[in-house]
Amino acid sequence: MKFALVIPDGVADEPQPLLHGKTPLEAANIPHMDEVARLGIVGQTDNVPASMPSGSDVGTMSLFGYSPLEFHTGRAPLEAAAQGIELNAGDWAVRCNLVNVTDERMTSFTAGQYPSDAAKELLTVLQRSQCGDSHWKFHAGVSYRNLLIYRSRGVAAPFSKETQSTPPHDITDQEITPYLPTGPGADVLRELMNESRPLFAQAAVNQQRIQNGQLPATQIWLWGLGQRPAFIPFEERFGVRGAVITAVDLLRGIGRLLGWQIVEVPGATGYLDTDYAAKGKYAIETLSRPDVDFVVVHVEATDEASHEGGVHEKVHAVEQIDKHIVGPLHSWLKTQGEYRILVCPDHPTFLRTRTHSHGFCPFAMCGTGLKSGGATGYGETAAAKSGHVFPSGWDLMGRFVKG
Repeated sequence: MKFALVIPDGVADEPQPLLHGKTPLEAANIPHMDEVARLGIVGQTDNVPASMPSGSDVGTMSLFGYSPLEFHTGRAPLEAAAQGIELNAGDWAVRCNLVNVTDERMTSFTAGQYPSDAAKELLTVLQRSQCGDSHWKFHAGVSYRNLLIYRSRGVAAPFSKETQSTPPHDITDQEITPYLPTGPGADVLRELMNESRPLFAQAAVNQQRIQNGQLPATQIWLWGLGQRPAFIPFEERFGVRGAVITAVDLLRGIGRLLGWQIVEVPGATGYLDTDYAAKGKYAIETLSRPDVDFVVVHVEATDEASHEGGVHEKVHAVEQIDKHIVGPLHSWLKTQGEYRILVCPDHPTFLRTRTHSHGFCPFAMCGTGLKSGGATGYGETAAAKSGHVFPSGWDLMGRFVKG
């Protein structure tokens, strides 16, 4: 049997006044997602435990069938895995975002979607500032998303599970002081963040951006630290061989740690301008291979629209996912014999708050062995009326693959 999971990241939302009281999902023209709902099961899943911060690291881990309460050790170790960075015992990975802070407020958690080539230059400047320190190593990622690795080299790290940090995308337009790292080792993280300010102010790439009327990166923001998690391989847990399509390092990292193949798609940006059609095409090509039973297609655009407060942009993004990914993929699956397809976000991202939120997400799945539950479409209201509820989101994958 072939399986497909499509994740419109953060698409779950509240009713919007600009959409006449409908959510973006309910206002969008999504005939293919609606078909999945009509042919199969609609319900709700809570992917983020109340005791944990809401984010894709926690939410997708649940969607993939792993309790974050058991397996989650931090966001950064997952992204380190995506870059092929091995973490040894005692090592820590730290998310290192390039941000714009003006008047001590988080003006932009992406530093104006900072370009990758310029980001590499800034990380080179940062690494030079740590010359002589054998513990710290900066690693460039994609755009504003980068990593800082602490190598223990036999010396105990200053951090622990009690070290607290805040995702910069959760504090847009807010004063940063209440959200600086706290707990063991927080002073070290704060010092590194402060040291980046004068270095970035003098950096040629930032001065050029200012001249061009673009936002500079004013500092680094360190968060999401943790050590390597110990996952049970997905094939061992569920009996199917997986692959993942995503533009986000976080998802690549989880995929690597689960033993999945990582599929690179040209034009996949992790933003609103991503090539939706290419993702749909590559999903079909990937599932066509005899060594892949299960494919995940993750799309970040819906989440980015919420972070930017773009109501109509969010509607447009989910319509593109429906048209170019869910539609072609489901049509192809129906020609392949036994199959199942699942559509579900990892967590809600409210346009009102522009941040990740807790709460139920709507899911729709159909295919071999799944009888229609009578739903007429896919959305939050339809899901809430369903009797299919998964308070522990990690239980949904077992139902999808084995139920």
